[in-house]
Amino acid sequence: MNAQLPADACVYVVDDDASVRDALGWLLRTRRLLSIPYESAEHFWDEVSGWNEPRSPACLLLDVRMPGMSGLALFERLRELDWFDTLPIIFLSGHADVSTAVDAVKRGAYDFCEKPFSDNALVDRVEQALLRSGAVQTQRQARRELRARVDALTERERDVMRLIASGLPNKLVADELGISVRTVEVHRAHVFDKMGVRSAVELVNLLRDL
Repeated sequence: MNAQLPADACVYVVDDDASVRDALGWLLRTRRLLSIPYESAEHFWDEVSGWNEPRSPACLLLDVRMPGMSGLALFERLRELDWFDTLPIIFLSGHADVSTAVDAVKRGAYDFCEKPFSDNALVDRVEQALLRSGAVQTQRQARRELRARVDALTERERDVMRLIASGLPNKLVADELGISVRTVEVHRAHVFDKMGVRSAVELVNLLRDL
């Protein structure tokens, strides 16, 4: 298993063919990857539709064509979730479904593998997808923490921060807000302290992430 992946990284396998689920589970275990099988898109959707987001790096191996809800229909539902980008989706497609899988990649799926697939190539893509998932989850957590810092500012501090970030010097910030330069300096210091930055440039770069 890739040393950069945590032990709880998980691969969800959704395929109506039990032999495919078993084969993929065995293949993933050879790379020490945890997997959870689902026999239908409905079962997977019932479980994940109420999630806030995956708790650890994860990816989905999804069969394109299944009875009931197809893999493509599940994909469309997952695209509506605000944490969709944390769950890279690799479609498993038969030859007849390749064009459909390619179209799904253009609309946000991570990749597709045509059956019969190369074992090593597939697991390599799975590991890359898990790394992508972990990176996106880290970014989302950083944005949540940044938003919490902004929310902790007073209304006046947010006003000062906005004007500083727009490039105004303290004197013009004071004129804009009708307060003294000294008061601006105090608010500026509080903003830098709460936001964890040491300069206006650092502040601008941090706010860009929002």
